[in-house]
Amino acid sequence: MSKRNFALVAATFVSIIYGMTFTIAKDVMPQYIGAYGFISLRVGGTMLLFWTTALLMKVCNQLPPEKIAPQDYQRIVGAAFFGVALNMLTFFKGLSLTSPISASVIMVSTPMIVLVLSAIIMKERLRKRMVSGLILGLTGTALLILYGKAIAGAKQAGLGNLLVLINAISYGYYLIIVKKLMHKYHAFTFVKWIYLLGFLMVLPFGWNEFQAVQWSSVPTIVYWKISFVVFCSTFLTYLLNLLSMKELSPTTVAVFIYLQPLFATVFAIGLGKDELNGVKIISAVLIFSGVYLVTMKKS
Repeated sequence: MSKRNFALVAATFVSIIYGMTFTIAKDVMPQYIGAYGFISLRVGGTMLLFWTTALLMKVCNQLPPEKIAPQDYQRIVGAAFFGVALNMLTFFKGLSLTSPISASVIMVSTPMIVLVLSAIIMKERLRKRMVSGLILGLTGTALLILYGKAIAGAKQAGLGNLLVLINAISYGYYLIIVKKLMHKYHAFTFVKWIYLLGFLMVLPFGWNEFQAVQWSSVPTIVYWKISFVVFCSTFLTYLLNLLSMKELSPTTVAVFIYLQPLFATVFAIGLGKDELNGVKIISAVLIFSGVYLVTMKKS
């Protein structure tokens, strides 16, 4: 298998895992642990996994002796904030307030966000079709946010959808700023620092909720679901994303988010955790149309 094909397979597995995560994580919070407490547990567990793996790789001479250049410190701090802290805090808090399908549909806007942010950062001119696509995508997202209460059956679902949108913007920016690091260093050289800094950033938000958990009353199945989110949804997906981004552009990696609503919908409906309705379908059509117009290549 070529490196590019392997990267494409890795990106597909990431979409499948994330599609399952929307429902699995919602089964854990806020019933057993608050969103911020769950994030502290998620990031802390993943940080230990990355540092332990990096140490084992160094002992086995699989990790080159690299040092982070001083000029890259600011980029690593930015990646920790946008790729871990802000990204995860807004996603889990938003998911705890809205439905799995609504959250996954909003995440589809990430490729559109990546291109728009790239155009702003690189000072590129946005074409008319890209502006039209952006308007369509924002309309679909606004529809979910404004009608969040009706579609998710929760008073704060609109706020939840807005937080998921902020998460998508944060993740889109992370994909852009982390690209240069991946071409310069081995993945474990910088990702362990990103998660260490990210953990220090989220800990003040989640420490009280983490302490409040009654672990003795948590069912065994919930422990398995927490383990899935820490190992599969975070550690494994970040590894697969880093591997895929070595061969693929940030925009191409972001496009695989299109698959997340499909997997999230099948998984959520199959378990009876969510349902489709007109608002979700119309919003999905608008967002997908907007993403298509923004990301389509010029003939």
